[in-house]
Amino acid sequence: MAQKKKFISDKNNYKLQEIGRLILRFMNEKSGKIFNYKQIADGIDYKNPRQREQVIQSLHKLLADQRIKEVEKGKYIINLNIEGTLTGVIDFNQTGNAYVNVQGLDDDVFIHSKNVKDALQGDTVLIVTYNFKGKKLEGSVLEVMERKRTEFVGTFQFIKHKDFGFVVGDKKHINTDIFVPQGKIGGAKDGDKVVVKMLDWRAGEKNPEGEIIKVLGAPGDHETEIHSILAEYGLPYEFPPEVEKEAQEIDRKIHDTEVAKRRDMRNICTFTIDPKDAKDFDDALSLQKLENGNWEIGVHIADVSHYVIPGTILDEEAYKRATSVYLVDRVVPMLPEVLSNDVCSLRPNEDKYTFSAVFEINDQAELQNQWFGRTIIHSDRKFAYEEAQERLETQEGDLVEEITTLDRLAKILRTERINNGAITFDRSEVRFNLDENNEPIGVYFKVSKDSNHLIEEFMLLANRKVSEFVSLNKKGVPTNNTFIYRVHDDPDPAKLEALRDFVGTFGYTMNLANTKKVAASLNSLLKDIQGKGEENMIETLAMRSMSKAIYSTDPIGHYGLGFDYYSHFTSPIRRYPDLIAHRLLQHYLDGGKSPQKQEYDVKCKHCSSMEKLASDAERDSIKFMQVKFMEKHLGEDFTGVISGVADFGFWVQIPENGAEGLIKLRDLMDDSYSYDAKNHAVYGSKTGNKYQLGDEVTIRVMKANLIQKQLDFKIIQP
Repeated sequence: MAQKKKFISDKNNYKLQEIGRLILRFMNEKSGKIFNYKQIADGIDYKNPRQREQVIQSLHKLLADQRIKEVEKGKYIINLNIEGTLTGVIDFNQTGNAYVNVQGLDDDVFIHSKNVKDALQGDTVLIVTYNFKGKKLEGSVLEVMERKRTEFVGTFQFIKHKDFGFVVGDKKHINTDIFVPQGKIGGAKDGDKVVVKMLDWRAGEKNPEGEIIKVLGAPGDHETEIHSILAEYGLPYEFPPEVEKEAQEIDRKIHDTEVAKRRDMRNICTFTIDPKDAKDFDDALSLQKLENGNWEIGVHIADVSHYVIPGTILDEEAYKRATSVYLVDRVVPMLPEVLSNDVCSLRPNEDKYTFSAVFEINDQAELQNQWFGRTIIHSDRKFAYEEAQERLETQEGDLVEEITTLDRLAKILRTERINNGAITFDRSEVRFNLDENNEPIGVYFKVSKDSNHLIEEFMLLANRKVSEFVSLNKKGVPTNNTFIYRVHDDPDPAKLEALRDFVGTFGYTMNLANTKKVAASLNSLLKDIQGKGEENMIETLAMRSMSKAIYSTDPIGHYGLGFDYYSHFTSPIRRYPDLIAHRLLQHYLDGGKSPQKQEYDVKCKHCSSMEKLASDAERDSIKFMQVKFMEKHLGEDFTGVISGVADFGFWVQIPENGAEGLIKLRDLMDDSYSYDAKNHAVYGSKTGNKYQLGDEVTIRVMKANLIQKQLDFKIIQP
């Protein structure tokens, strides 16, 4: 009986801890405000009498722990003055150690693996900090404030004769195995790859408890691994039936009453230029010469906002996804196929509703006039990039004059953009030739040519001018209208200084006096290193010195493009921020007042977060396919370039196929090597051997692990 009471007590204690986390999260959002227990209970949605009693018990516990203060009887405020405690997001490395990113601190706080408690990758944690033996700030996790995720992908290991098992997860996302009791195995067999939902992690327990909610299949199998990637990042592959039903019921007809509200541009030469395997055409260009000798160029974008209405389940699903995901062998679309590939797609020889930016441009590519609004178009032709490029190179074929004219004007716009501070990173992207079973039979690199740059320049022009139109009045004064911007902050000065010092050892110079001079220096540097042995290394470091582009309601500009105002407007079929931009633009064209920013701040953060998840999933799918391709080359030797260096080893990339593998320092038997972070190198203590970022080395492919998506290489000594 005593044991039963203890069990109930532990369970109740755990419940109060969970409520305490909810309370602290709620009070943290309004850290200077005083609350009574009813306001707190309402704030965390604990409203019935039993729940309110639990809130009161939790408040007493938080008071005892000095996490909150009672400013007067029954009124509480969060205690921000607890000695040495901070809240931040935890990020684990491969060794099991972690760093916590705390807003307002210049450096992340180091957490040793023995001090991470029950924290998992991406969790928001409360830490206590201290200086250990005069070193940099370190910390220990006190408690997890908010779980980043509760569902994980892993391999199920069944313990025979005991009717329970463990799910061993990917160490990137979970640094412990999850215990799965009898009754929660969900039909999984030993060795299956599964999705497990974490249910509970009691204080003092080594492993959390979970339930298997989906069996993915056999590890290493192509479909299993691709679906594992999607599940790992919480990306849904199929649409709920009610979303598909709503999409199927959309009115696809073109109605005269709707056409009457739009600018009719169906009689103007219009065409699309896209990848040869594209199915969704969300942008088209039109071109006609005006009587005054200028050119009218229409940038026509699928009018998704006409079909996807706020408040519908279709819109809610699109927002939740926020972006299409492009894996190596499939697309996971933001919108159901009936919309993305049919209703909204600007297919040739069909009338389509569009949202357009129409520009009058002279022969010097100078903007004379602009117009924004809803239109109807009729695409005359779809081109693959290769077909458009062929016309530019041979000056033969249909619409060659139109494509050549657009190319000439685009080149002027591109030159002007670079002169105004745009940075010209132009790295090629790896692509795979797949057979009918999605097996990789070849690797190639997507290289941008003039036809790609042509489309890019006019999309950039539309994105920039839409953003300026909303953000500035006719006199160029900011309007303070709420809008969704694509922003790219200035690079970190410390990273730029490190880059300048490093490239100086190769004889290159950089001027860091101001942002324009930095951009000019970077462009000059990227040009000077072309074809040199250090090209890959310096280009990699230059890209790492850049900030990440995100969505924001604050127009801080786009450093990489050199624009003061920039938004995403041209791809609403595959990006939700573009759909938001369409809706807001029409709202302002209709004379609407600026809505509150807070709602759009939340949307910006969500879209930025989902974009990162999609990017990580796409990168994992490429790694998986590269490992699959290299399986056929085990034991073979290749010439590679060192692409990354860490304290436990370095990575080598094979230029001909983009595959990257790890060389562990412990496998280098000729010497004992130490890591030099400043010079991105490792050095042998006896031989003086050096392996540095950008060095060319010969490697042998030793191991291809499909499940971990990892290649192991061995250095072949000359």
